Amino acid sequence: MARKSQTIALLIFFVAVALSKTSYAAFISTYWGQNVSEGTLKEACDTGIYDIINIAFLNVFGGGRTPSMNLAGHCDPPSGTCVIFGEQIRYCQRLGIKALLSLGGAIGTYGLTSKDDAQSVADYLWETFLPGRTSPGPLGDATLDGIDFDIEGASNLYYDDLVRFLKEKSESVYLSAAPQCPFPDYHLGPAIDTGLFDAVGVQFYNNPPCQYHDAAEDAAPAGGYITVGNLTSYVLPVIKKSAKYGGVMLWSRSFDKETGYGASIKPFIHEDGLVYSS
Repeated sequence: MARKSQTIALLIFFVAVALSKTSYAAFISTYWGQNVSEGTLKEACDTGIYDIINIAFLNVFGGGRTPSMNLAGHCDPPSGTCVIFGEQIRYCQRLGIKALLSLGGAIGTYGLTSKDDAQSVADYLWETFLPGRTSPGPLGDATLDGIDFDIEGASNLYYDDLVRFLKEKSESVYLSAAPQCPFPDYHLGPAIDTGLFDAVGVQFYNNPPCQYHDAAEDAAPAGGYITVGNLTSYVLPVIKKSAKYGGVMLWSRSFDKETGYGASIKPFIHEDGLVYSS
């Protein structure tokens, strides 16, 4: 995701469910972990706004690199202090909120060099964060629900293999992707083509070819910010007619905490009470 937004910005994705998903309730998801002012993970979950929280980011992996996380000022992964979030993750899950680990981001050193490399990263994720974990990992003794792909840099190769390897380990591993809206996305196009993602949150802001036309300059420098009024009055009524509508993804918890955007739109995400089918 482009990170050039000003402090009052709140940036939006629209989420499409994958072909493999037969029914679902529309949801709000957000990213947590890149601004200490956003508060703890528990506090984010206690708002009652979010159905999915992407913990951002695992921004070093692949190519023989030792995988590592960047959670801004929340904790220091090398010293092991991020284990404090293990209980908070379990707390969120008890509330019915999915906790995913987001791969990539705008700043990091990552990329896959071969199919074998993709297998190695899949094994690492499975054994460190997912149900294959047998000992505490960087996030303590919590087992995450899945993996989010926010791939913005380096090569676009072998992510389709990584997706396949993760789903081969367990169909229950929840996978989401955050591509740019010009189609196909350079970095994630082949991976999305596998049809294995459970949700795809398309980034429509800072993407002039397909972003919302009435943009606030202080929210998204390249355009695409949507006010609550425009979203609920003009945009949601149209996109909710799509069989692939899955909800809204927000960047990020820190901006949402500052603006109250998520709470404002929550009643409109699935106010008709329907479970949508693909």
